Amino acid sequence: MISKKTKYALMALSFLAQQPDNRPVLIADLAHTEKIPKKFLEFILLSLRKGGLLLSRTGKGGGYRLAHEPSEITIASVIKILEGGFSLVHCLNENGLNSCEEGNDPSCCGIHLIMSDVKDAITSVLEATTLADMIHKAETESFRKSQIIDYSI
Repeated sequence: MISKKTKYALMALSFLAQQPDNRPVLIADLAHTEKIPKKFLEFILLSLRKGGLLLSRTGKGGGYRLAHEPSEITIASVIKILEGGFSLVHCLNENGLNSCEEGNDPSCCGIHLIMSDVKDAITSVLEATTLADMIHKAETESFRKSQIIDYSI
């Protein structure tokens, strides 16, 4: 599962991506519109800025905006910045230890081998999916649902 931090980051990035001419947005406005706690959002946006996904400017006309086109920001890059990656089991942690809590040899462990394949598949999808893809998917589904006619009696 992704953390609330990553979910809020994706919501914020989506909102910023939909601003006309990549216009900067104030944290307070973003927090209010997306219903994200302001202090938590400040921490998230700072992390994304340090990770190279956002630009910020202080003063009049300031705020946060995307550092890249939405089609260049992958979902994997957001997760990597905020979560440091992800792991389905302890022995697949990003820290390189690759050791089993139970003392088994990961290279012969069926659980490790299957979860490694699952992690590779998820990583592939996350690396191939951009912020633009996520926004397009949401807009398409929203449009599709708006076209459904409910004839309840």
